[in-house]
Amino acid sequence: MTTSTISAGSIPRSGNLAQGAIELRQVSKSYGDVTAVDQLDLTVEPGEFVTLLGPSGSGKTTTMMMVAGFEDHTAGSVLIDGKPVDTLPPRDRNLGVVFQNYALFPHMSALENVEFALRMRKVPKAERRQRAADALERVGLGRMGDRKPRQLSGGQQQRVALARALVFNPAALLLDEPMAALDKRLREQMQEEIKTLQKSLGISVLFVTHDQDEAMAMSDRIVVMRDGKIVQSGPPEDVYNHPLTDWVASFLGDTNLIPCTIIERDGEQAVVDMEGLGRARVRDRGATGESYAVSIRPEHLKFSTEPAAGNGYPATVVSSTNLGATVRHRLRAGGHDLQLRELSSDGAGRLPEEEVRVGWDADRAQLLVLES
Repeated sequence: MTTSTISAGSIPRSGNLAQGAIELRQVSKSYGDVTAVDQLDLTVEPGEFVTLLGPSGSGKTTTMMMVAGFEDHTAGSVLIDGKPVDTLPPRDRNLGVVFQNYALFPHMSALENVEFALRMRKVPKAERRQRAADALERVGLGRMGDRKPRQLSGGQQQRVALARALVFNPAALLLDEPMAALDKRLREQMQEEIKTLQKSLGISVLFVTHDQDEAMAMSDRIVVMRDGKIVQSGPPEDVYNHPLTDWVASFLGDTNLIPCTIIERDGEQAVVDMEGLGRARVRDRGATGESYAVSIRPEHLKFSTEPAAGNGYPATVVSSTNLGATVRHRLRAGGHDLQLRELSSDGAGRLPEEEVRVGWDADRAQLLVLES
């Protein structure tokens, strides 16, 4: 694994700082009777890092492929910097693309792979060779230009693919799960480096992943997709802490879901009656449906001696498991199985059947719609 870091260096950028806007207007994609993407409206602002997050079959990769031009859409329109590109082939859309398998030519060296993007744009040989060499230098591979892909590690291959995607100064960058094949440590390193490079360049990024942690670490905005539709969109911490439905809450991580009925809604908060526990005040984003629940993340549930902001309830310890950095406590309260997670340094020993009290701040619990 190389320890070189990616540098913005002297990567050229267009003088138009507003370059790189991506817009999808009512875009759909069908395969026979199957609708993969359903009337999608999405905008990526210039310089924004937007992640399409969802399970397999949610339509996220199909959406990116339609933006890139590798998939034709059934309906709607794709625009780059305000101009429709529906009839343009991929090479004319001015978008850099990095695929999950990197799509490097095995018979070409790293330098030749990067240079290929410029050859396709008919850049003169001397210029394209210098620009390709500069691009490899910027991603920490300046001395490996003569190596074939099979002679490079997974992380190094990814850097070559990234250099190739950026060497022609694209309007925006499309990343299709490019770190899926990397080990955890290298993946985290590349996440930081790609994010740093993106901010340095001010380039727009549309990123596709099914990894929630990756989306949280890298995104300015997360777009959660399910069955070809957007179910929630917003800054990572907002989507995580304030999901609108039980499916979004569960997909983004562990959560405690307690069915409830609404007693009163007042602006950004609501008073609810939780099944088996009683009344509580929680955060309310205004989502409407036929049935509701309260979502409380395990790290937001706390042991307490007094009610926290009016939300406090007796519970019984079922088990406690030390996970290294954190301790996971499984509890039983009001007929519900709950999970509480705290830092190991803060965690006190808890015995099975121990009677405790748990609570949370009103702003740490979210009223959401039950979909399942």
